[in-house]
Amino acid sequence: MQKLTKITAINKNNQSLVNKAIRYLDKYHTFNNARDHISNTIGEDTKQYNKLNVKCEKLWDLYEEFLEELPKREQINIEKSEFYLTN
Repeated sequence: MQKLTKITAINKNNQSLVNKAIRYLDKYHTFNNARDHISNTIGEDTKQYNKLNVKCEKLWDLYEEFLEELPKREQINIEKSEFYLTN
């Protein structure tokens, strides 16, 4: 995982949920990069790719669960951040 700077929630009461959403988003990006590497080197019809794909789907679902608990302005704040755009 990459070491990214902390994002500050607009409302301090939402900081915990923002941190959790960012944590899963960061993990997703890490596994997604590995999945892309596998896809580009040995293809998508492999056991390694399928394992990473399942992991990416689970991490994305967890990210979205925490994101849905946040107010819209906090969601937009995350989506505009470096965390969301990191590949």
